[in-house]
Amino acid sequence: MSAQILPTHTRPPHTALARFFVGLHERMGVIGLIALGIVLVVLLGAVLAPVIAPYDPTVGSVTERYSGMTAAHLLGTDQAGRDIFSRLLWGARSSLTGPLIVVGVTAVFGTLIALVSVWWGGLVDSMLSRVLDLLFAFPNLLLAVLAIAVFGPSLTTAALALSIAYIPYTARVIRSMALRERNLPYVQSPQLQGISGTVITVRHLLPNIAPLIVTGATINFGFAMIELAALSFLGLGVQPPAADWGLMVSNGQQSLLKGYPAESLLAGLCIVLTVASLGYIGEKLGGRAAAGRKA
Repeated sequence: MSAQILPTHTRPPHTALARFFVGLHERMGVIGLIALGIVLVVLLGAVLAPVIAPYDPTVGSVTERYSGMTAAHLLGTDQAGRDIFSRLLWGARSSLTGPLIVVGVTAVFGTLIALVSVWWGGLVDSMLSRVLDLLFAFPNLLLAVLAIAVFGPSLTTAALALSIAYIPYTARVIRSMALRERNLPYVQSPQLQGISGTVITVRHLLPNIAPLIVTGATINFGFAMIELAALSFLGLGVQPPAADWGLMVSNGQQSLLKGYPAESLLAGLCIVLTVASLGYIGEKLGGRAAAGRKA
């Protein structure tokens, strides 16, 4: 007599927190959860840098130059005797602050331009489209370099210049989706009832395109981090002795030639892991099309 195999039933999670993590796992997968973990670690490191950083990131010691990994310096020191671990923690702050400025400015103005263009249409849409086409003609880094040449090198200048360059990407994609939503019954019905366009946009149209805005912001954050790191690498962004990942890669070039790759290698690894994690999260949330960029 053969043994019967009884069906097994998995019990659904009872708590809201458990259901949240199960849903997150189903949506993101194992790699997505790892990417989220990396991003959370970077965020915590940036926020808690004043508490957990063992040394001042701008103060070094001539007698401790090129120190290896020791109990006093977990990741060693750089050419100026500054603690690399402390500089990585503080560098996360500027490396995240700059892209956050870019994403915030881009999301607000890109969304505003797209919604005004879609709602008013006609001449307004045509004029705004011409302005966006003009901005498309300028490469991102070129516009940032021009702004830095006029206002001087700083993280704020570079971030605001990149924000202007990123607005057309965001506005173009949001406009295309808002244009489709504009002709759907849930938007046209309140309009026929005499409700103002502003109320319809805020209450109905904007909430339905919000996921696209969030997805695009996630992906653009990674692009902005790379380009701001490149500007800092060239000496046009964050200025020494401040800590920044892009600046650390640049400062570590001489150390790399002398056989001390820790500074450049670790800072570059932080950039790669953070950008890759954000990119994967953005892909899961909605794809590269949300940022208006080619795959």
